[in-house]
Amino acid sequence: MVRQFCMFLAILIVLTSCGGGGSSDSKFDASGKKVFKYNQAEGLTSLDPAFARNQANIWATTQIYNALFELNHELFIIPGLADTWEISEDGLTYTFNLHRGVKFHDSEVFEDGIGRELVAEDFVYSFKRIVDPATASTGAWIFNDKVKKNEDGSIAEDWVSAIDSHQLQIVLDEPFAPFLDILTMPYTFVVPKEAVDKYGKNFREHPVGTGPFQFKSWEAQNSLILLKNESYFKKDEEHNSLPYLDAVQVSFISDKNQELLTFQNGDLDFISGIQASSADQILNSDGTPKAEFSDKFNVEEVPYMNTEYLGMNLDASIYGDNTDHPFLNKKFRQALSYAINREELVSTLLNNLGHPGTAGIIPKALHAHDEEQVPGYSYDPTKAQELLKESGFGPGGKAIPEITLHTTSQYEDIMVYLIKQWEEIGIKITVQKSDAAAHQDMVANGSAKFFRASWLGDYPDEENYFTLFYSEHFSPKGPNKTRFKNEEFDKLYEESRGIPDGFARIDHYRNMDRIIVEEAPVIILYYDEVIRMTQKNITGLKADAMNLLKLERADKVVEGGEAAPTETSEEAASVL
Repeated sequence: MVRQFCMFLAILIVLTSCGGGGSSDSKFDASGKKVFKYNQAEGLTSLDPAFARNQANIWATTQIYNALFELNHELFIIPGLADTWEISEDGLTYTFNLHRGVKFHDSEVFEDGIGRELVAEDFVYSFKRIVDPATASTGAWIFNDKVKKNEDGSIAEDWVSAIDSHQLQIVLDEPFAPFLDILTMPYTFVVPKEAVDKYGKNFREHPVGTGPFQFKSWEAQNSLILLKNESYFKKDEEHNSLPYLDAVQVSFISDKNQELLTFQNGDLDFISGIQASSADQILNSDGTPKAEFSDKFNVEEVPYMNTEYLGMNLDASIYGDNTDHPFLNKKFRQALSYAINREELVSTLLNNLGHPGTAGIIPKALHAHDEEQVPGYSYDPTKAQELLKESGFGPGGKAIPEITLHTTSQYEDIMVYLIKQWEEIGIKITVQKSDAAAHQDMVANGSAKFFRASWLGDYPDEENYFTLFYSEHFSPKGPNKTRFKNEEFDKLYEESRGIPDGFARIDHYRNMDRIIVEEAPVIILYYDEVIRMTQKNITGLKADAMNLLKLERADKVVEGGEAAPTETSEEAASVL
C-alpha cells in the first residue's frame, strides 16, 4: 500500500493540472525519465513565495522560482538573477544589474501562453507585494524595519525602483550589513504580476516563476508534480542546460517511520531527518552511520543552523507583585544551566546527532561559534548548588515557587531528563505539554515563563540570532521572547548591523554572545545536526547547514542511462 502510494509509476500517467503549468489533458510519460522523488511529512500549504515560512513551502518554491542571490552549499552568497551589483559608500543604496534573457514559465497568464522576459519592474512588484498589508505575508519583516522610511515612519514609495528594464535599486533607512543574505530568502523570489492578478489568493496553487522546474499539478495530501523548465537560463560548466532532471514528485506521507520504510524500499530518492525511534537502526552510538546503512545509501551529517534552548521570561512586569521571582535572579538562572549534563543528553537521547550546547547562542554551523572564546556552561552540579545558595533560593533559603516548563510532546523525553537533573540540586519543576500552535502563543504573550524553544536561522549571518535579545524586539511584536534587556548588548547589536565586513563583525558577535552566556536569559541545550540520505543513483546534492534542497544540479541514473558529471561548489558557483 505504501509502495503504491509513493511510486511515480513508470507508465503513461495522466496528470490533472491545478493550472499554470499546462492543460488538464496533458500527459507525462515517466518511462526512462529522471524523476526525483522526495516526501514532505508536514504537508504543503502554499506555492506562493510570500508564504514560504516552513520547510515544505521553502523546498517546493525553491524549485519553481529564483531570487537575486542564492547560497551555495557552504552558505556563501552567489549571484542568482543579479549579474552585478553595487553598494553605495554609505551602505544605503543597492543597485543590481539583472541577468538578461530570463523568462517566466509558459502560462495562460501571458499572451499566447508564452512566458515573457523578466524585467526589473517584476522585482519592484514582488518586493512591494511582500510588505503590502493586504498580502499578509509572513515575510514582511525582511524589509519592514530595514528599507527607506518617510518622516512619519512609514515605508517610502521609492524604497525599491526600476532604473531601467534590467536595473533595480533598493534604498535602506540605515546600513544593514547582512542585506544581501536577506535577498537569498524565498520571500524575495520574483513573481509576475499577471499571475497574481489572475489568480488572486489562489496564486498559492497556480505558481509561475523563472526557476528550473515549472508547476504541473498539486493534489493536496497526495502529490505535487513539477516538470523540467526547458527554457531555464542556467547552464553548467560544459554548457549543458540545467536542470538535469526531467521531473520532481513530492509525496506527503505524514509518518516519518513510514517515510523511512518507503525510502528503504527505493520509492523515495531522498529523505531528511529521522525519528528518535529509528536512530538505532541508522546510527552507531557515536552518531556515525552504520556500515550496513551507508553501504546501501548515501548518508550525510552536517552541523545545522539550529540552536535548541530553554528560555526564561525576564520581564518583571509579568510576575506582578512577585518582584523577587527566581527567574529575575541571574545566579538562579546560572544554577539551572550548570546542573545539566549536555554531553549525556546528546549521547543518550539524540544518538550523538548534535553537539552539546557548551557555548553561546550561535550554532556550531556559523563562523562566530567558538567554545574557547565564548565558553558556556559545563556540567558542574557542585557549582550549581553554590550558585543556588548564593541566589538565596532553595534549601536554607527562600522557597522556590512552583515552576512550570512548557514544551511540546516532541521534546517530552528531553524535558523529563532535565527535570531529574534539577531535582538533584533541589529544584522541583513540572512539565506542561501543548500542541505547537498553543505553545507558540503562550511563549509570545508571556504566559509561558519557562519554555522550550529553538532558533533556526533564516539566513546565514549571526545577526539573525542576536535579534532574539535586542530590547526593541520584545514579543509578541518581535522575536525577543525572553524580553531580555541589556544596554551594552543593544549598543553592540546596533553597531554590528552597520559593519560591512563579515569577519570584522565577528568580534561584536562574540562580545554579544558572552553577554548572553553571563546573563543567562536562555539555557543552551545543544546545536542540531542535519542528517540526509539519498539513493546511490543520485548525484549533485550536498547537505548544508540550512538544509536547503536545490535540485537544479541534482541528477539521477535511471536504467540504461547515466548521470551528468558532478561539479565542485566552486565550479557550480561560477556558472551563471
